[in-house]
Amino acid sequence: MEQNVMTQSEEHPSTQNQHLLVDIRRIVEQARGQVKQTVNTAMLQAYWQIGRLIVEDEQGGETRAAYGKATLKRLSQQLTADYGKGFDITNLRNMRRFYLAFEKRDAVRLELSWTHYRVLLRIDNSSARNWYRDEAILQNWSARALERQIGTLYYERLLSSKNKQPVEQGIINNLQPFLLGLGKAILKIVETQNYGERCNGK
Repeated sequence: MEQNVMTQSEEHPSTQNQHLLVDIRRIVEQARGQVKQTVNTAMLQAYWQIGRLIVEDEQGGETRAAYGKATLKRLSQQLTADYGKGFDITNLRNMRRFYLAFEKRDAVRLELSWTHYRVLLRIDNSSARNWYRDEAILQNWSARALERQIGTLYYERLLSSKNKQPVEQGIINNLQPFLLGLGKAILKIVETQNYGERCNGK
C-alpha cells in the first residue's frame, strides 16, 4: 500500500520538467545553428578559394576547353579519392564560376548557403544576380524560394514596371500643353460665338 503512495512532485513531474526540457532544447538548437553557420562559412570560403586557384591555373597556360576536359577530370578523381563526395566535375565547375561571378571576396555574403549560390550562378546578368542575392538575404528566402522567384522573372518584371513610370510621366507631360492649348482654343470659339450672338441681338 505504501509503495503506491506518490508525492505531489512525483505525480506531476511534467510541468516542472517541461521548463527544463524547453531550456535544454533552446541551447541545443542554438549550438546546432552556430555549428551550421560555421560550417557554411568555412565551405563558402573554401569553395571561393578553390575556384580562384582553378581560374588562376587555367589562365596560366592551357586553353579553357582542354582545361575543362583534362585537368578538372584529374582534380575531381584525386579530390574525390582524398575527401569523398563534393568534388565531382560539376561541382568544381561551379566553384570556378562562383569565383568568376563574385571575384571580390566581400561580394560573397555568408548568410546564404552553397545551394543558394548554385542557384544564383545560373543567372548571367550580374545586376540581376546581385539583386537576387541581396533580396534572398533580406526576405530570408530558402534556396527553393529563390529558385522560384528567379523562375517567375521577379527582378525583370520589377525592372520593367519601374521603366514604365518615366515613359508614362513623359506622356502626361506632353499631353498637358496639348490639353491646355485645346482648352484655350475651345474657350476662344465659345467667346467668339457669344460675341456674334450679342452682335445679332440674340
